[in-house]
Amino acid sequence: MEDHDTGAGAPEVGVSRASPPSGGPSPSAGRPRQAGPQSGNGQAGDAQHQRGKARKRRKRRRGRKVFARDDSPLATAAAVGAPASVGPAAPAPVPLPSAPQPRPEQPMHRPPMQELPVFAALDLGTNNCRLLVAVPQRHGQFRVIDAFSRIVRLGEGLTANGHLSQAAMDRAVEALKICGDKLRNRKIRKARLIATEACRTADNGVEFLQRVEREAGLKLEIIDRQTEARLAVSGCGSLVERDTQGVVLFDIGGGSSEIALIDLTGQRSPRLANHIVSWTSLPVGVVSLAERFGGRTVTREIFAAMVDDVAVRLKSFDGRDRLSHVLTSPKFHLLGTSGTVTTLAGVYLDLERYDRRRVDGLWMDRDSVDRMVEKLVGWDFQQRCANPCIGTDRADLVLAGCAILEAIRAVWPSERLRVADRGLREGILSELMADDGVWRNSGRGRA
Repeated sequence: MEDHDTGAGAPEVGVSRASPPSGGPSPSAGRPRQAGPQSGNGQAGDAQHQRGKARKRRKRRRGRKVFARDDSPLATAAAVGAPASVGPAAPAPVPLPSAPQPRPEQPMHRPPMQELPVFAALDLGTNNCRLLVAVPQRHGQFRVIDAFSRIVRLGEGLTANGHLSQAAMDRAVEALKICGDKLRNRKIRKARLIATEACRTADNGVEFLQRVEREAGLKLEIIDRQTEARLAVSGCGSLVERDTQGVVLFDIGGGSSEIALIDLTGQRSPRLANHIVSWTSLPVGVVSLAERFGGRTVTREIFAAMVDDVAVRLKSFDGRDRLSHVLTSPKFHLLGTSGTVTTLAGVYLDLERYDRRRVDGLWMDRDSVDRMVEKLVGWDFQQRCANPCIGTDRADLVLAGCAILEAIRAVWPSERLRVADRGLREGILSELMADDGVWRNSGRGRA
């Protein structure tokens, strides 16, 4: 990015380099000489001679001033082609005496970042610890100014043992200490720090959060499944277009999977979550399913068994038919927010490295999703590890996520799936900012 402040001093440096050398013609040398009055005894000529000497002395003085200017560090740097400022530690260029002084204050087009209210959202899940810090922009939007994400696998072994292991808690606490430092280094107006399925179901979940408060200085709240589903919907509002009639939004997590049915056939509210007509939270996620069926070696038979396990759970969802009136409409689609669908999208795009800008908001048709799932099921563990959008951290979890996705697609078949690289944290930020009134005077960009 161009540094306009540094470049602003260039014209003045150039003037210094163009100054005339000592003994050369002065700026007054080209002016016509005015003839003085002549006296009969020739005194006028003597006086003119004396003025000439004085002019020469003034010339020499000016020459010395010019050389004093050219010998300054700023002019020397210009003469050898060095920049006036080298890196952040270099002093700012001092304007030459002949240069126009800058105005004391320049008007800014928008307030400095530190003057904007800062909001934060932290989500401690079964698999990940994630933090977002953001400032509001135009209505319904915000700009992220800090972020943190780490796979901690807090729910590792939870399905078999019923409690959080010591190693898993240690990993999570270390990640949360980093988050705590980030939050304390900023003036946060409002923050919400949540914990989800692992802490909900573990018999030592509350004790673990007490340890987090002691060691990381963070007080987390355990949210219920309905709140988790609502926050996931709130975080994806901008990805649902105005002419959409119905959406099934799903968030495949580490220990649970939230599904919300959204009916948009009536008058649309600014908050997408207001249109939820039915929701469920399945007590199964990529970590818990992979631990029960295995994640490293997954045959087609094992994969089919995982799909059937999730399908049985979905059959007990009483509100599953609340969108039957729009299922065949081209304005109905699925919306997935989780590592499963973003990974699938990265493989589909054949990315050399994961790129959120290309994944978030991507549309995939039914055939493309079919091909990608088939491709991943056909890969062995090492092939999954080698893919840059999967890696070793997700290689044993991604097929469990695909099994949950396939069970969802069987209940709500759709020609289109939209991928969201966003979720609970974005939902928290959106609700915090809306409740704080930061968008109250802006009527544009409503979702």
